[in-house]
Amino acid sequence: MEANARWVTLTAVAPVAWGTNYFVTHEYLPADSPLYGAALRALPAGLVLLALCRKLPRGAWWWRSAVLGLLNVSVFFVLVYVASQLLPTSIASTVMAMSPLTMMLIAWPLVAERPGLAHLTGAAVGLGGVCLMLLTGDGGVNVPGVLASAGAMLISAFGHILTKRWNAGTDVLASTAWQLTAGAVFLLPVAAAVEGPPPALSPSALLAFGYVSLVATALAFTVWFAGLRHLPAATVGLIGLLNPVTGVLLGTAVAGEAMTGRQLCGLALVLIGVVLGRPARPARRDSRPRALTPPAPEPSACDRR
Repeated sequence: MEANARWVTLTAVAPVAWGTNYFVTHEYLPADSPLYGAALRALPAGLVLLALCRKLPRGAWWWRSAVLGLLNVSVFFVLVYVASQLLPTSIASTVMAMSPLTMMLIAWPLVAERPGLAHLTGAAVGLGGVCLMLLTGDGGVNVPGVLASAGAMLISAFGHILTKRWNAGTDVLASTAWQLTAGAVFLLPVAAAVEGPPPALSPSALLAFGYVSLVATALAFTVWFAGLRHLPAATVGLIGLLNPVTGVLLGTAVAGEAMTGRQLCGLALVLIGVVLGRPARPARRDSRPRALTPPAPEPSACDRR
């Protein structure tokens, strides 16, 4: 159980880092370059991880890296970039909060992990908490932004479960490096053809790209995929609800926003949802020595008559 707790804590680093990514992208990165934005997020992360693991794909991992890179990196990063620019963090995070339930449903046929009642309840409670925290009804909804966020949620849920299925017996650091690099390789020529020359970046944008690439990508995806290897997909999906929690706390800390009673109730519900998804405790075996029962006495000659 201690090992599970360590993996839960380590996996939680990913949604916390992703929760800051919406804010950093919206505030500091160029809004009109989603393809270059996604490529510049993925490429440094992939190259750094490749330098650390010093391994190249072998056999089936060449095409697996291409598939996972396309799903988890190329398409996902572009859609997240678009959603971050078109939507407030609150709306984007609320749409992504459907990810735990989606991951559970996909994990059932792909990796034979049937969601339990506690996990389904946790997903419902957590989603309710996110809505309570973030949906205030203020302002209009940008339909393309919502569609981009929903597409990102669906594609990432499928790609993450596919990674869990294929990652068995493979070094997590290496497989993460391969798919990040492959995704960047796909993105760069498309970005050059569609968006032209790379955008000029200010010092603040360069620092922001460094953060989203190294922390919100290289580190976050490595610990996330490691968590998927050691924990049920339903548990990992519910840990992902810490993403919108981070967004709310970041707004409170950076923008000086006051935490309302409604947000506090929503925050409590999200944390309850995460707790409901914790791995089940294994049944304890009774380690106490059992009392030896004396053997039954042999029947006497009279008894045998």
